[in-house]
Amino acid sequence: MHANAPAPAPDEIRALVAPLTALEGPLLPMLHALQREYGFVPQDAVPVLADLLNLGRAEVHGVISFYHDFRDAPAGRHVLKICRAEACQAMGCDAVAETALQRLGVDWHGTTRDGAVTVEPVYCLGLCACGPAAMLDGQVIGRVDRDRMGQLLDEVGA
Repeated sequence: MHANAPAPAPDEIRALVAPLTALEGPLLPMLHALQREYGFVPQDAVPVLADLLNLGRAEVHGVISFYHDFRDAPAGRHVLKICRAEACQAMGCDAVAETALQRLGVDWHGTTRDGAVTVEPVYCLGLCACGPAAMLDGQVIGRVDRDRMGQLLDEVGA
């Protein structure tokens, strides 16, 4: 879903997730279905899910906010995740992150104005021996310094 596309209507949301109510623990599959369909979990989905599953809206919101991979807005065309775990911090990820955030003019979880890049923190990409690490569009990259981050951003046109 494009950032300027209209939000899905509650009836559309219900039609998408209602077939999943028979699953054991259906909330997570429903959230994944919404994210897969729209690229994020629309705010209007919270009351629909709460109604279908006989849960409070706060419970649904709590699950969405607990899992950081669920988005509340569409992501940019490219998603850059920068590891913020201890090993990467020890190897200088703060400077790498600062470089990326300043160049893009966004804060964590932000998307550039042109919708090109979304930057997200992540807490371990499994490359602790090769930190600082980042992930760009699902590709994990180790030993990212300020220069390499600049090259990555050049590659995505940011």
